[in-house]
Amino acid sequence: MSKLVLPHGSNVLLPLLLEGSKREEESRKATGLKKVPMTTRETSDLIMMGIGAFTPLEGFMGKDDWRGVCESYSLPSKKGLFWPIPITLSATEELAKSIAIGEEVALWDTETESIMGTMKVTEKYSIDKEYECQQVFRTTDSKHPGVQKVLEQGPVNLAGPVKVLSESYYPEMFKEIYQRPAEARKLFEERGWSTVAAMQTRNPMHNSHAYLVWIAIEVCDGVYIHQLVGKLKPGDIPAEVRVKAIDALVNKYFRRDRVIQGGYPMEMRYAGPREALLHAVFRQNYGCSHLIVGRDHAGVGDYYGPFDAQKIFQEIPSDALKLRALCMDWTFYCYECGSMASMKTCPHDSKAVIDDNGNYKGGARLLLSGTLLRKLMSEGKPVPSEFSRPEVIKILQEYYDTVEEKIEVKLHSAATGQVKK
Repeated sequence: MSKLVLPHGSNVLLPLLLEGSKREEESRKATGLKKVPMTTRETSDLIMMGIGAFTPLEGFMGKDDWRGVCESYSLPSKKGLFWPIPITLSATEELAKSIAIGEEVALWDTETESIMGTMKVTEKYSIDKEYECQQVFRTTDSKHPGVQKVLEQGPVNLAGPVKVLSESYYPEMFKEIYQRPAEARKLFEERGWSTVAAMQTRNPMHNSHAYLVWIAIEVCDGVYIHQLVGKLKPGDIPAEVRVKAIDALVNKYFRRDRVIQGGYPMEMRYAGPREALLHAVFRQNYGCSHLIVGRDHAGVGDYYGPFDAQKIFQEIPSDALKLRALCMDWTFYCYECGSMASMKTCPHDSKAVIDDNGNYKGGARLLLSGTLLRKLMSEGKPVPSEFSRPEVIKILQEYYDTVEEKIEVKLHSAATGQVKK
């Protein structure tokens, strides 16, 4: 009997991906159905449902569930089960009018130009997009990448149960790390783990990330370094480069029997606290008992406080999730301590000063962030050796050397470890 935490709202995983003859039969039928185009976000959500990562969802949400999630983190269709972010499918008014309630449609991925699944349409409804954005993102600012996606989606939402036919290019492109929840659970069980901490990352791991993982290993059986391989905003480091950089770090600086790497196909929403809760839901489905929540988890810009994602876990009902947040303070390299440290452990509060050539000029705390790392490397500036391991820097430098059009990376308040005075 498994010692791992149960999936969210279910005793078993509920994947919606068809296989074998059922997939072949549904695929043949889908070619004759009306096509509903999906955005990259909607496609990635469909795949997450397909592999069971969004257990116990059965399809795209209807209006009652959409409103329940926005207002109170709850799914009325699932007896009020906790859920933090709407999972919806949009369409144009013209297309929505042409689809009858009860009609089956083919779900069309516009990026790969392929049918990803089918859905029986049970509901068509419009929403207040600004209301959703305010509830989920805490802002209606169109400069927020998640808000922008919502505002650009079609005016009508289609709801209904889905059958998933494909995982797109993810299993092949990221075959070294791409995993379904059932596969991750099997690996954890084979190692005899019962407590597993998930490490969410969309950035290459610098020394602060590594420090958090080492702490988690001390209190759990193992750590699941779980990388997002879905779409990112402009300026973020591509997933394939990040995977290579994290491989270099893990293979040399971690015990192999205490760390497992995995990849998942969801697209970032940059929803800060709400997205941290969604990360917790599907990490529980992957078999994780804990989620490492550090500074500015899933945030972007200055829309969220550095520890808002930790606070929200204290605001939800205690029985909302079986998974627990492993909250970590701001970490940094301290020149006085001569090691990585955190606000809870280090008595030296002066800011480290590094000149334009990357040389240390005094002070104690060198604050580390993925945003700052991207900014330094995109501008061709030296990265202090205390920031990240040389193997990681080498891989990232090779990537930035090939980038012809540089995207400006702006520092926000949660990444104020600027090494230039």
